[in-house]
Amino acid sequence: MIPKFMLDTNMCIYLMKHHPPEVATRFAQCYAGEVVISSITLAELEYGIVCSGEQQPRNRAALSSLLEDLAVAPFDGAAALAYGPVRLATRERKRDALDKLIAAHAIALRVTLVTNNVTDFAGYPELCLENWVGNH
Repeated sequence: MIPKFMLDTNMCIYLMKHHPPEVATRFAQCYAGEVVISSITLAELEYGIVCSGEQQPRNRAALSSLLEDLAVAPFDGAAALAYGPVRLATRERKRDALDKLIAAHAIALRVTLVTNNVTDFAGYPELCLENWVGNH
């Protein structure tokens, strides 16, 4: 199956915590292979787990469970080439460097980036966005 969606870090956390429920409901409507995460997102999640102290075993189990249902797309040469235009388009604004990499990765894969932080990704060339959280 060709991927259609890439989950931003916040969507992965929502799935791991089972809240808000509409994210899990929308995710369940997708076919296997339609949803991926960036290796950049996996790095962010791993950092969060390492920093989570006594919650680390529970968070590690939640991430392992999530990765059973998602493929991790490697940040490759095409994603690196997509990064230049993304960074150029937003050089005047201070944005998280990892968000720029995730945006470039989604553009390179030609998938829709699913995030609850739509405004954080506004202005990126060629980036399609969706928010699976209600009241957006």
